Amino acid sequence: MTKGIVLMSGGIDSPVAADMVLSRGHDLVAVHMDNRPFTDETPLEKVRDHLQLLEARHGRRLPLYVLPHGKTQVTLMRNTDRHVGCILCRRFMWRSAEKMAEREGASFLVTGEALGQVASQTLSNMRSATVAVRLPIVRPLIGFDKHEIEARAKELGTYAVSTRPGLCCQAVPDRPATRSRLLQIQGEEEKIDVDRILEEVVRHAELL
Repeated sequence: MTKGIVLMSGGIDSPVAADMVLSRGHDLVAVHMDNRPFTDETPLEKVRDHLQLLEARHGRRLPLYVLPHGKTQVTLMRNTDRHVGCILCRRFMWRSAEKMAEREGASFLVTGEALGQVASQTLSNMRSATVAVRLPIVRPLIGFDKHEIEARAKELGTYAVSTRPGLCCQAVPDRPATRSRLLQIQGEEEKIDVDRILEEVVRHAELL
């Protein structure tokens, strides 16, 4: 079977998506984008607990890379249109995950996205975000609704971890765009040094 990189946020969706891919026999390496100072340490704690549950369930080790994302958020907030900040953020997350895939010899990326659940997961915004990378992206939950995902999380035992108190991301704009045009997003990225930011993030990746 092949190896994939799964983006793990500490929320409800990503451990469920990871479980579904693991159940197919694929190997996974987790990547967590550390959003401090726009959140606290609880997302990382949740990710580590999620991975322990999944390791016990599937009988295999799930390595975890933690990549700094807070400085990237600061750069985006200061230099680009805040309304499309979530899309730009996702593009950097995907690029970072793809770099970790190169390091790990992984051939696909995994996310817990479900169509339309939040602003960054509308069809146009997902397209604008994911064209930033070349590797195929697996979305096991794409057609699930919130209640279906929560039910699966409760069966896994990850729901109780995901819903523990913690600080939500404070970098989310007040009015995030629900539609985007790729040319618009690319124009916003011309205001910043994408390659330099990505190089800095990957250089400080920490394998736990």
